[in-house]
Amino acid sequence: MKNIHNTKMLLTLSKLLARLPLPLLQALGWIVGWLVWWGSPRHRRVLRTNLKQSAIAKNKADYNRLIKSSIPAHGIAALEFLPHWMRPINELLPLVKEKRGWEYVEAALATGRPIIFMSPHLGALELTGVYVFGSTGKGFSGLYRPPKQNYLEPLMIYSRSRGGAEPAPANAAGVRILLKTLKQGGIAYLLPDQVPGNGDGTWAPFFGKPAYTMGLLAKMARASNAIVLPCYTERLGIGRGYRFHVQPFAGELTGDAEHDAALLNENIEDLIRQIPEQYFWSYSRYKHPAGAPLPPEQQP
Repeated sequence: MKNIHNTKMLLTLSKLLARLPLPLLQALGWIVGWLVWWGSPRHRRVLRTNLKQSAIAKNKADYNRLIKSSIPAHGIAALEFLPHWMRPINELLPLVKEKRGWEYVEAALATGRPIIFMSPHLGALELTGVYVFGSTGKGFSGLYRPPKQNYLEPLMIYSRSRGGAEPAPANAAGVRILLKTLKQGGIAYLLPDQVPGNGDGTWAPFFGKPAYTMGLLAKMARASNAIVLPCYTERLGIGRGYRFHVQPFAGELTGDAEHDAALLNENIEDLIRQIPEQYFWSYSRYKHPAGAPLPPEQQP
């Protein structure tokens, strides 16, 4: 009973905080981003290392510019998730002021085939799934990884259940939910740069360095004959709204694990290069998860 009471209190408090003006939350997030940068040596190290590894910055001045814009973007993303999780979907849709490539969505919907939308840790990622669901009217399931902080999971489930969507945890039960949705002609939404656990992936190049890469998306696309659409939601500035981007998936998924993982990462890299200042460079993309084989360079 105590846990239920605490969950209700957390949901109530989160809904109240989510009603704060979005520009205020984003401005506070700008400050939080810099505070975390100066307060966490590990955060600084991972962000710097991953950005350098990408080779997106062509010179020192470009690198410094990307660092300075990425630092506050991390904090803004951390606070704007509250309204994106808690507010009603019909209030969030108008925040997207422009959409680019929507003709690819309309063409995919016209085929009657299921669709997998994939968006990396880029831009306003919590708004991306909301916008897809609210703008298509199709059955929808979003994959989520239960957070290490258990108290956050009720918020994630609440967010991903709005409007009749079905949340899918990153486990066997969640995979069954996603496949069921796709086989019914619906839509699945995944973050393809999440590091898979339990050996459920393949080492593949990501900005030139082996990264353990999910095989789930490729397997589901082939099993359900789904159309894959890479997408992201770009933050236009504090209080200025968002721009939704979507494009065709480049290349063909063949069923060969190494080929498909490399192709997936190439598509992710293409999205990131479009707005590198809004990618979560602090995400530990190159970690070695439990259950995974050694990276190629460490194998005997």
